[in-house]
Amino acid sequence: MSDSRNAGYDEFLEALDSGDGYYYECSNAHGTLPPRRACPHCGDRDLETLPLPATGEIVTHTTVTVPTPAFDDDAPYVTALAAFGPVRLTGIVRGVDPADVDIGDAVTATVKPSETSGDRTITFRPADDTHD
Repeated sequence: MSDSRNAGYDEFLEALDSGDGYYYECSNAHGTLPPRRACPHCGDRDLETLPLPATGEIVTHTTVTVPTPAFDDDAPYVTALAAFGPVRLTGIVRGVDPADVDIGDAVTATVKPSETSGDRTITFRPADDTHD
């Protein structure tokens, strides 16, 4: 059960996990992610819900070898920023050796538990990866 601090975000994670990810777009075509109530670029409150593209592209990444305690058992891991159409998601890359992650790699997004805490984490996998 989500509390008010996570309202909107928990629903976004559930949709992403089920393959129905989405984002919001204002009347000026700015994309944003939940739980926004107004466009952060122009303040427009008329937000349309659109499907998140199935594939994104890594725009930057870093390999974490000395993690916070919340990700201790996950290390080493790659945290990446990936563009999915007009929005960007931050997640952990799985299914590929950290040394093989490159800018421009095509990825899909889902939600998987952290190895350390079991908390839900946005997870990227290579777009051609068919494993869970």
